[in-house]
Amino acid sequence: MRVGFIGLGRMGSAMAERILAAGHPLTVYNRTAARAEPLAALGATIARTPAEASRDAEAVVTMLADDAALDDVVFGDAGMLGALPRGAVHVGASTISAACAQRLAGAHTAAGQRYVSAPVFGRPEAARAGKLNVVLAGPDDALRAVEPLCSAIGQRTYRFGADPAAANIVKLGGNFLLGAMVEALSEAFTLARKSGIDVQAFSDLLTSSLFDAPAYHTYTRLLLAGGDAEPSFTAALGLKDVRLALAAAETAQVPMPIASVVRDAFVSALARGYGERDLTVLGRVAAENAGLG
Repeated sequence: MRVGFIGLGRMGSAMAERILAAGHPLTVYNRTAARAEPLAALGATIARTPAEASRDAEAVVTMLADDAALDDVVFGDAGMLGALPRGAVHVGASTISAACAQRLAGAHTAAGQRYVSAPVFGRPEAARAGKLNVVLAGPDDALRAVEPLCSAIGQRTYRFGADPAAANIVKLGGNFLLGAMVEALSEAFTLARKSGIDVQAFSDLLTSSLFDAPAYHTYTRLLLAGGDAEPSFTAALGLKDVRLALAAAETAQVPMPIASVVRDAFVSALARGYGERDLTVLGRVAAENAGLG
């Protein structure tokens, strides 16, 4: 399958490398062109514009930061909408709003193209290993067409029907839960620390009994590192995602008071200048709120 890939951040680069390794001819575009060079060394072609990355593709994957970046790549000057061949599939892997997904689906349908939402769960290390969990929604024929790409990047694909926006709601719900988990762990670890408890021992107890699950193992380890881990998902992106979850909740008239608490925790992190640190910097914020360094 001839594939275009747009957006080569931490996650995008790892995903693109997996697609290339699976044998798909790959053309890549990134606004900062230097990020494409490692993939070119592996055999990818570097495009100068989103349109160039899309022109001969059977599928184009986008992995961008937010709605505005995706709108610019699709609808902007030299955007992909006017270049993607009829029948080709835009695979939207970004964490975006449901409204943005619906707008993209409508535009691609009008242009004779197809759109599927395919956000993923997993950090960059999981992407590099092909162990992402892919959340997929869109027309059945388009979902079948992109199965080889999902297999290249993920260990499992979860389908959520014909409406692409459904996958984005699932992704926002999952990211809200991860943020709530990190905030809850941050508060519990701060309580333990200020009470003179061995936090490592507390963490070992939690992850071997009450919360013996992959996400808890990963995030307790990162929290105990003090929020100074190499960022693969930043506090700024965490704030963006919880805001999108709250917007979706307001549209659906669903109160989410815990999401508001998580949003405020991320706002506090950004106010301290921690926006580009890993989201586990919430542990540092909780400690500082408690008067701990």
